[in-house]
Amino acid sequence: MMFPERFSNLPAHAWPRLRALLDVHEGGGPTIHMTIGEPKHLFPQRVTDVIAEHAAGFNSYPPNDGAPELKEAIAGFVGRRYGVRLDPEKQVMALNGTREGLYNAVMALCPETKNGAKPAILMPNPFYQVYMIAALSVTADPIMVPATVETNHLPDFADLPVDVLNRTTAAYICSPANPQGAVATRAYWQDLIALAEKYDFKIFADECYSEIYRGTPPVGALQVAHEMGADPDRVFIFHSLSKRSNLPGLRSGFVASGSKSIAEIKQLRNYAGAPLPLPLQMAATAVWNDEAHVHENRALYVEKYEIADRILGNVPGYASPEAGFFLWLPVENDEEAAVKLWRETGVRVLPGGYLAQDWNGVNPGQGYIRAAMVAPKAETERGIELIRDCLYRDKNEG
Repeated sequence: MMFPERFSNLPAHAWPRLRALLDVHEGGGPTIHMTIGEPKHLFPQRVTDVIAEHAAGFNSYPPNDGAPELKEAIAGFVGRRYGVRLDPEKQVMALNGTREGLYNAVMALCPETKNGAKPAILMPNPFYQVYMIAALSVTADPIMVPATVETNHLPDFADLPVDVLNRTTAAYICSPANPQGAVATRAYWQDLIALAEKYDFKIFADECYSEIYRGTPPVGALQVAHEMGADPDRVFIFHSLSKRSNLPGLRSGFVASGSKSIAEIKQLRNYAGAPLPLPLQMAATAVWNDEAHVHENRALYVEKYEIADRILGNVPGYASPEAGFFLWLPVENDEEAAVKLWRETGVRVLPGGYLAQDWNGVNPGQGYIRAAMVAPKAETERGIELIRDCLYRDKNEG
């Protein structure tokens, strides 16, 4: 039996790999889950009412590109948040979660060759695994650019060789970054957009953590592109209700860009898409139109940032996250630290190397563990205390 060669060397995915690492051991206490970024704060209670009100919609095929009300709500969110006016019919498409869009954007938009060479797709390293799979699916080279403390945890795409940039068709960038919580500045976006215009590639901006931050709202890719007068089809933004509104199970996201590119993505969706059921689209409409719950949710995460700073602030190498809800904590060996933590305390975290790939002989995630601050405050605080006491107690940090 034959299988595609382009997927033949994939490493085990992070979650089965984590279970194989930890589940052969007994936990050292009541389990505290800090592995997956699955928000546990309350979602807006109006959601279930709206689904019930529109339950008859389960009897119909849903609008493929998103119901008009949903696209209007999404365009309204982008206008409020970034000051960019979008045509909801031509520049927005609803997604069944952002992972669908991040994958299919490459399928719909990236050519088979560029400048007579095999195309390249750039991405940060560590990275969200769908970026790599999307590149491999179109037989492009995934170019994993280290995002380390030396680069402020964001990839320096401009430092790549010219021959790579000449065959680049797209670059993924996640801001706020998963897992490090770093935020791309206006200057960073300006430089990246200028680089994309010089070498003619697209920017896929994964902004699903954009509404979880402390202080100043993170600047957005489409916002800066609009300020620069860049080609509207150059930059794509991907957003979701999973983190913003604690609704990972609703599977509501969107992609926005120029009308030509969105038309291409819609055409692929016509043949191979899976639109959100209509009652869920109506619930998403209500949630995208509401900001009050987003402010309340963000305040809960700010409290957790402060808890983490208080407990871990004296740990050498600790970086207080600018945004998002992950702690990216330095350790000597990521797998050994995760096992030790689980066996001695019952806290489950993710080895950082599972979110990255070896590139030029180095895995930039291996010196870290990722801990998700998604549980209720008391449980999160207890988990952080146990991390400190278990992994850093011999280093004289508070």
